[in-house]
Amino acid sequence: MKRIIVVVMALGMLMAGAVQSEEKLHNPGGIGGVESLRGASELEATRAADDFKHFPKENSLESDYVYQPPLVPHTIRNYEVSLNANKCLSCHSWKNAKEMNATKISVTHYQNRQDQVLSDVSPRRYFCLQCHVPQADAKPLVENEFQRVEALR
Repeated sequence: MKRIIVVVMALGMLMAGAVQSEEKLHNPGGIGGVESLRGASELEATRAADDFKHFPKENSLESDYVYQPPLVPHTIRNYEVSLNANKCLSCHSWKNAKEMNATKISVTHYQNRQDQVLSDVSPRRYFCLQCHVPQADAKPLVENEFQRVEALR
């Protein structure tokens, strides 16, 4: 009796393996047909880098929802934003904004979690690129059907 059960289990595993190998032929992306943003290429394969995106300097995109962090209308390549330096603040801090003809950062960036006003940028708002991203003329990575808030149209 035990031998029959072992034989049936072995046949079942063999059949499952055959079905999985058949699925891989028709499903190159893997489980569920999901492919990464790099396409169906193998991880070890090196593909050519994408072209640099065009960063428009003149027109800036409008907000799509309330409290959306403004987009950065210029390239930020080689900008250092680390514990030791923040290139964004060299132009956008209240001290330098007028001289650099740049937009001042919001007063909210000088408040801590208890709404106390600080003399310098709050540590939780220091890393600008957590919220602000450069706008670029680029093809969307995924399909998007997002609709703007009615009040912002």
